Amino acid sequence: MSEAFDCAKCSESLYGRKYIQTDNGPYCVPCYDNTFANTCAECQQLIGHDSRELFYEDRHFHEGCFRCCRCQRSLADEPFTCQDSELLCNDCYCSAFSSQCSACGETVMPGSRKLEYGGQTWHEHCFLCSGCEQPLGSRSFVPDKGAHYCVPCYENKFAPRCARCSKTLTQGGVTYRDQPWHRECLVCTGCQTPLAGQQFTSRDDDPYCVTCFGELFAPKCSSCKRPITGLGGGKYVSFEDRHWHHSCFACARCSASLVGQGFVPDGDKVLCQGCSQAGP
Repeated sequence: MSEAFDCAKCSESLYGRKYIQTDNGPYCVPCYDNTFANTCAECQQLIGHDSRELFYEDRHFHEGCFRCCRCQRSLADEPFTCQDSELLCNDCYCSAFSSQCSACGETVMPGSRKLEYGGQTWHEHCFLCSGCEQPLGSRSFVPDKGAHYCVPCYENKFAPRCARCSKTLTQGGVTYRDQPWHRECLVCTGCQTPLAGQQFTSRDDDPYCVTCFGELFAPKCSSCKRPITGLGGGKYVSFEDRHWHHSCFACARCSASLVGQGFVPDGDKVLCQGCSQAGP
């Protein structure tokens, strides 16, 4: 009489049947699958012993169930990404979650070099200067009405130019006669002294410091012989072809101020009325 050879689970005879041997004894195929097989996370069916099983993050899948949740493409031998517990092929992931390059319209692939500015994204090689069309990379740039310029191109195109040297003003500068000047370019026409921040005047559109203007163009005080510039609120008195500083317009005899007073000319001098009536 033959020895019993039964399934360790259902106790049915295994003679002439397919079975699977385990440490706990032999199992018929149905009992083995029901006892040891994992459940597919996608279809919720058992993954039979003769099926290819795929495992990812504590989840088990039939080979045919391990696919992109959007395009249903098999992921068995493809790179993929898990997003909120959903499996996505690279193409679907990029379409759904990756940025598009603002220049070429293509997807900026995860992990690729990119630049972001103002809520927009570019491939590194697509982020170009609108002037010279060279990649901006990590260089400084200036945005202007949707365009982006490297600093040299922006200065050449938009920066104001000095009225004297015609070079661009990149920072600072002063305004003279409604035109921009480099501070170092605004100098006295006479002595070349810098005029930025100093009191100055002009003659025929040329700037002069107070000293040069007085020496070259201002009338001379008939009393002290120094220039009368009229700058800084300085007042003066004119009579015929002669001029005086307010402080110098005084009687030649008694030195009384004649500003606002009557006076009498006496040759190249002026006298107050009292000294004039007193005689020589």
